Amino acid sequence: MSGIALVRKPGPRIAEGIVTHIEREPVDYERAAVQHDAYVAALAAGGWRPAYAKPADDLPDAPFVEDAVLVAGRLAVLTRPGAAERRPEVESVAQAVRELGMKTVSIAPPGTLDGGDVLQVGPTVYVGRSTRTNDAGIGQLTALLPERRVVPVNMTGVLHLKSAVTVLPDGTLIGDPRHVDLPHMLEPPEESGAHVVLLGGDRVLMAASAPQTAAMLERRGLSVTKVDISEFEKLEGCVTCLSVLIDG
Repeated sequence: MSGIALVRKPGPRIAEGIVTHIEREPVDYERAAVQHDAYVAALAAGGWRPAYAKPADDLPDAPFVEDAVLVAGRLAVLTRPGAAERRPEVESVAQAVRELGMKTVSIAPPGTLDGGDVLQVGPTVYVGRSTRTNDAGIGQLTALLPERRVVPVNMTGVLHLKSAVTVLPDGTLIGDPRHVDLPHMLEPPEESGAHVVLLGGDRVLMAASAPQTAAMLERRGLSVTKVDISEFEKLEGCVTCLSVLIDG
C-alpha cells in the first residue's frame, strides 16, 4: 500500500452543493454514489487504502473532503472554509485524521482557507487567493509550515487553485493559463485535464472527461487511470477534491 485515502460518501442532498463559476445542472445522487464508489475503488487499486470520514448527509458539499484538511507529512492542517456553510464539515474530518494518528492544527478567524487552494510541489506550497482563501489564512499556513516555501498565487475564473493547476510525478505543473499564471506549465487539451492525482511512481488518476490529456500524458510515459466523475464535475468538483492522500 502507498498509504491512506481519506474520503467521504456523498449524501442525498449533494445536488444542493454550492456552484460559483458554472451554470447549475441537475445532479443524480444515485449516479454520484456509484461514481464515488468507482473513484474509491480506483484509489484502492492504486495502493491507497480508503478511510471514510463519518457521513454528513445534511452537508451537500461534504464529499469534497480536500477542502476541510491539508496534510503535510504527519501534520493535518484543519481548514476554515471560505463558505461559512461548509465549516461544519471540518469537525468530522478532524476526528477522522486524529483516528489515523495525525497531529492537528487549525486555521483560525479571520483566516479562511480551502484545501483545494493548496498545491504542494516538493518544498514549495502554492496557495491560491480566491473567494474561499484569504491572505490571513495564507499567512497562518505560512507560519504553520516553517520548513516550506509558501507562495501566494492569483487566479481568475475558477473556484480553487487546483481547479486550474496540479502537478505531474516529475514536478511539472499542468494547468490552464486562462485561469492561473505560473511558469513552465504544461497546458492540457481539456480544462479537466489540469486535474491530476498522483498515485505513486508514474501512475496518475484523471477524470474520464479529459481523454486527450490522458493520451498526452501516456505519451510522456505515465500510466493513467481514468474515472467518470461527471456528477461531481457539475458541482465544480474534480478528482483531487474527493480525497486526501496520506502517505503510509
